[in-house]
Amino acid sequence: MLLYALTLWAGAFLLFLLQPIIAKQILPWFGGTAAVWTTCLVFFQGLLFAGYAYADWTVRRLPARRQAALHGALLLASLACLPIIPDPGWKPAGPEDPGGRILGLLAATVGLPYFLLATTGPLVQAWFARSFPAATVYRLFALSNLASLLALLAYPLLIEPWWTTRLQSRAWSWGYGAFALLCGAAALYSLRAKPAPGAEEAAAAPSPGWREQAAWLLLAAMGTLMLLAVTNRLTQDLASVPFLWILPLAIYLLTFILCFEGRGWYRREAFIWLLLVTVVALAWTLNLGNLGAAVAIALNLIGLFVMCMFFHGELAARKPAPRHLTRFYLMVSLGGVLGGMAVALVAVRVFQANYEFGLGLMATLALAAWAVRRWALPASLAAVAAAGLGTFHVFEHMDYLGRDTRTMARDFYGTLRVKEVDADKPRHARLRLLHGATIHGEQYLAADRQGEPTTYYGPTSGVGRVLKGMGPGSRVGVIGLGTGTLAAYGRPGDVYRFYDIDPLVAAVASRDFRYLEASGARIEQVLGDARLALEREPPQGYDLLVVDAFASDSIPVHLITREAMAVYWRHMKPGGIVAFHVSNRYLRLAPVVGGIADDARLAAVLVQDDPVASGLFRSDWVLVARGRDVLERPGIAGFTTPIERIPGLGVWTDDFNNLLRVLK
Repeated sequence: MLLYALTLWAGAFLLFLLQPIIAKQILPWFGGTAAVWTTCLVFFQGLLFAGYAYADWTVRRLPARRQAALHGALLLASLACLPIIPDPGWKPAGPEDPGGRILGLLAATVGLPYFLLATTGPLVQAWFARSFPAATVYRLFALSNLASLLALLAYPLLIEPWWTTRLQSRAWSWGYGAFALLCGAAALYSLRAKPAPGAEEAAAAPSPGWREQAAWLLLAAMGTLMLLAVTNRLTQDLASVPFLWILPLAIYLLTFILCFEGRGWYRREAFIWLLLVTVVALAWTLNLGNLGAAVAIALNLIGLFVMCMFFHGELAARKPAPRHLTRFYLMVSLGGVLGGMAVALVAVRVFQANYEFGLGLMATLALAAWAVRRWALPASLAAVAAAGLGTFHVFEHMDYLGRDTRTMARDFYGTLRVKEVDADKPRHARLRLLHGATIHGEQYLAADRQGEPTTYYGPTSGVGRVLKGMGPGSRVGVIGLGTGTLAAYGRPGDVYRFYDIDPLVAAVASRDFRYLEASGARIEQVLGDARLALEREPPQGYDLLVVDAFASDSIPVHLITREAMAVYWRHMKPGGIVAFHVSNRYLRLAPVVGGIADDARLAAVLVQDDPVASGLFRSDWVLVARGRDVLERPGIAGFTTPIERIPGLGVWTDDFNNLLRVLK
């Protein structure tokens, strides 16, 4: 029993540890966007299904010795994939959709090891059930989910703060080698163990019908769908706080542990009413903008816990006899794949915004009505009434998103909305670009005010002070296009070169806003990840390079590392300035920039601006130059402050960085 338990524990721990390790390594290659994690999750769910299908096929079709021989051969073959270090040849060369490239990279780098880890749960449990038919085999499923949860929590707390990404990959690879030995030993032991009394009775259990298998699939799909829908809502629509993807996934795993642990944590008679109240509350608050981020986050996480307890509790109540556990896990994994694809692949192309969250609430209520269809009439009526109320507020939310909105579109990188603000005040009416919940720029609608810089880019901001002091014929690079607001400072003879990874942003900036069109400067645009583009380009000779990609729904860490700073300075003129926009409600990014500046022996100062004029926002900018005299120019001197350091922060590199240390 101990051998089986250790094999399951090691497999589940490595399975979930691999996901953040590999995702963090490839994140800088694809713009540092949260969509990279979602795409990785879909890949891992797909391989999990493939692993469960393999386990189901081998258990049903192959005798024990051929099972062990085949699995042993695959384990040996997978060792050739170690260590799991991605090939830089997979880096994108332009603005093409990165989804397919990410999937290909993952398949080539970790495909076979992850596939074999994915087979471990159902396969080892089948071996265990064959040897110990009287034991409670599904407790091993709870054990494996506990190992997955611990791996998920260990990464940001114990591994990421102390280990470089290369060391993480090598340590994981050694761990995988140990797992391969354990799994091989478990396979051999399953051949030697004699079935205990009761094995024939257990084997005679009737096969589950297609209706029961469809129920497994639907419940599993809804759990994954709501996991991703809530994660998107938290990280894009409510708050751009790092690590928010960890909390929903931890809750998701916790509900699996509680429901399959075997002690009756899920009781339908209690959870069905709690589910109705929670889902209706979530539907009611869809379009309440004044709820507050903290309350909204807490409500969504509580709601996810209740919904997943319902989905997974109903799954546990329907689990079959151990003889059919591989088919059960196969349908559960297929449901996970379908639920993940519905959000990560289908919704992105079909919906203009995160509508899948509200529609998922409606589907949850419908599933609850089905689950209690044989109960007393009041419960069924309550479910139907709740579904009607939820439906009303979901569609009202859709109407709310479209209200006063000129443009709403969605792609791999998120949802963009162009919204009219203060339309009833002619002098103050403006268009606002929103990426999720984050404002990415505004422009006045009045013809005589369309050239005014707004939001974080006013004349007294750090970047505004630098631009006002620059001479004619200046060359300016800008990482992060937004609405193109900085083009308002352009004069004849200047060149402004904008870099942006999202083609949708470029289209919106040119179609809905006039900063680029009305600028006196010559405007150039480069589509694709800015860091990769700058690495490929010859020196541009910039007087100013603006790094402005830190207010979006994710933090592109690869733009604030030692290696990134070296790339920037290859493109700078003597006396040039690199300006980092570090305004952020949740992270202290100024000390990070100060650290990489110190490491490169550069001078760095902080400019904090809190303007009183309408249309301008509070902003923090870090200005970096080769000499302090450059930062003491007229217009800048007297408005800077030293950067407050974080003790023990260290220098961020492509191989080592940790957002946990800079949380406010």
